Amino acid sequence: MGVLFGIVLTKGELASWFRIQEALRFKGPYLYEVFASALAVAAPGFALLKRRARALTGEPIVVPPKVLGSGVRYVAGSVLFGLGWALIGACPGPMFALLGAGVGVMSVVWVAALGGTWVYGWLRPSLPH
Repeated sequence: MGVLFGIVLTKGELASWFRIQEALRFKGPYLYEVFASALAVAAPGFALLKRRARALTGEPIVVPPKVLGSGVRYVAGSVLFGLGWALIGACPGPMFALLGAGVGVMSVVWVAALGGTWVYGWLRPSLPH
């Protein structure tokens, strides 16, 4: 499934730095059209799941209520995500697609992402969740 997702990202030009730059500068609607079509496809499925409240296996789907805090975690997370995206020119999904497409420098980014994941796991108990 991941390989198929990577192929879709690559062939759909969703991993293209130029397409992302075009969207962020509001020069072209392509990326926004893809996002809108993904939302149009996913929304009915989520509505159905919410109505059924059961998985396909019959088990109940229980989503615990989210406790909203001061918002610091959202600001910190979005700043880290934005900095990473600005530095490498790709968010996590396209990062793996670009690595699979043979963009060698993404191997360094992949190692850094693994390191970041490890650091998060190490710091998680002391972070405000």
